Amino acid sequence: MMEEPSSSNMKSDFVEVNMEVHQVVSPPYMSTLQKLMTKLKETFFPDDPLRQFKGQPLNRRLILGAQYIFPILPCLSNYNFSLFKSDLIAGLTLASLAIPQGISYAKLASLPPIVGLYSSFVPPLVYVVLGSSRDIGLGPVSVTSLVLGSMLSDEVSPLTEPHLFLQLALTSTFFAGVFQAALGFLRLGFIIDFLSKATLIGFMAGTGVIVSFQQLKNILGIIHFTKQTALVPVLRSIFHNRDEWSWQTIVMGVCFLVLLLLARHISMRRPRLFWVSAGAPLLSVIVSTVLVFGIKGQNHGISVEAIAVGRTFATLKNYKLDGNKEMIALGCMNMVGSTTSCYVTTGAFSRSAVNHNAGGKTIMSNVVMSMAVMVTLLFLMPLFHYTPNVVLGAIIITAVIGLIDIPAACVIWKIDKFDFVVMMVAFFGVIFYSVQIGLAMAVCLSILRVLMQVTRPKTVLLGNIPESNIYRDLHHYEEATRVPGFLILGIEAPINFANITYLHDRILRWMDEEEDTMTGNSHLRFVVLEMSAVSSIDTSGVTLFKELKGTLKLKGIELVMVNPLAAVFEKLKRADATKDFIQPDHLFLTVGEAVASLSSAMKDQSSTREEEEHGIVTES
Repeated sequence: MMEEPSSSNMKSDFVEVNMEVHQVVSPPYMSTLQKLMTKLKETFFPDDPLRQFKGQPLNRRLILGAQYIFPILPCLSNYNFSLFKSDLIAGLTLASLAIPQGISYAKLASLPPIVGLYSSFVPPLVYVVLGSSRDIGLGPVSVTSLVLGSMLSDEVSPLTEPHLFLQLALTSTFFAGVFQAALGFLRLGFIIDFLSKATLIGFMAGTGVIVSFQQLKNILGIIHFTKQTALVPVLRSIFHNRDEWSWQTIVMGVCFLVLLLLARHISMRRPRLFWVSAGAPLLSVIVSTVLVFGIKGQNHGISVEAIAVGRTFATLKNYKLDGNKEMIALGCMNMVGSTTSCYVTTGAFSRSAVNHNAGGKTIMSNVVMSMAVMVTLLFLMPLFHYTPNVVLGAIIITAVIGLIDIPAACVIWKIDKFDFVVMMVAFFGVIFYSVQIGLAMAVCLSILRVLMQVTRPKTVLLGNIPESNIYRDLHHYEEATRVPGFLILGIEAPINFANITYLHDRILRWMDEEEDTMTGNSHLRFVVLEMSAVSSIDTSGVTLFKELKGTLKLKGIELVMVNPLAAVFEKLKRADATKDFIQPDHLFLTVGEAVASLSSAMKDQSSTREEEEHGIVTES
């Protein structure tokens, strides 16, 4: 047993501080059903979408309901000619980008180029009815095109079985839409949060690299090329087929690539000149098509086409988007699109940026874009017969270069080294293995980090800031000092079955380390747990406190809890059947009150013991 400290030592260990002590009270009563409903609401409806219906008459509720389901209704009710002029300009600008990108991205997915144009025509019209973003630019994107094409190519060859390949692509699009709509309808959009920013930056950069290298097939004029997406097989295929390189194709490809990159640079440096980068792809297609037709480029080694016929911008403009509702709109858009020969379509950042910079005011700019694409499908398709593949490759390379965000990678390196590792795992996994494996590796590493944070919660040693009642991390604030006789720990995570063993062992280690620092006859008397950051606790967590209290009691040390939150306090109190676990004199609102009250109590005890000892000496 620990040696009982003398009264003189107690007087030196504890400093009397006069402070009003506030009682920790039980939370208001809630039935199990009420708790369940509250938990479900906070989990699935944190934005409380039904709030706007409260206190409204029936007819007003019906109107609000229709506007909630079809956001285009309030847009149309306030639409005017001034808005239309802005949307017309933005829509035509969008179309100038959507047409060449649609053709290029369809080829990236190993699909007929006309499918890319269909995907820029039908899906936006569906989204206009159900979606609520004003600035989003819809259509095929490079990443989904690459993923779709590479995954399907592993099962079916687009060259030998093109019809089956197209059917599988449309079926995949339908089920992608079902999955998106289901996530939105069931309010499960938070699942996407497992894709951290670092993961996405690494994934997108890796995708940009492999897409760029794959397009060297078109830039160099190679006919026989690998179906794999990994960097090594692609480079091997490029240099193994050097005899297929065409200098005419290379010259044209380099010229148009420089033109497109220059246009992109100008628009980045001067956002007001957005139309330069927006119109450059279409201009390149037109010029190259006319050039190839005029010089009969197909006879000189230049291959042609044989075409058969937001949250970001919402923040800028200060309006809110319902993420789950957006997923429903995008899901319905892909489901309908799959029935009209469209493949996976989503919001493209480049198009959204063009729409925003072009002055688009409402979602109707996408309608204008769709109409322009429809005109192209009906009347202009034969003109694209001589569009050279090399220009489409240059357009894709220019677009995906924007996916490589080096400044963001530098910021991640400065802020969090582990996030940087996750980012690099995604990057190298994509370029050296495959898109799927790279993304899976990064997600697994991110989940591992979350599990480590859950199973190894942070505990900090708190000390007193001189001349105050504030207690902070001793390793953070150098001026903070230990309080003699007290071990004050802050637990900064929920307590559950996954971390109770670690917490039990870590607290005992804190105690051993604290006792090693003590000198003379001073002893550890109290372990104070600051629980403001413990948001929840389960049955195993309750057992931790019971076991910890028993262990400390054997050592003559008392357990003190500070500011347990409502859910935690309620469970601890229910588990205290014998009424000896949750003791009012060992439960406080702040660490300052706990130290002041316990120090005062210990001083009173030492004074009483001193008087008793003095009386015994006098009698003898």
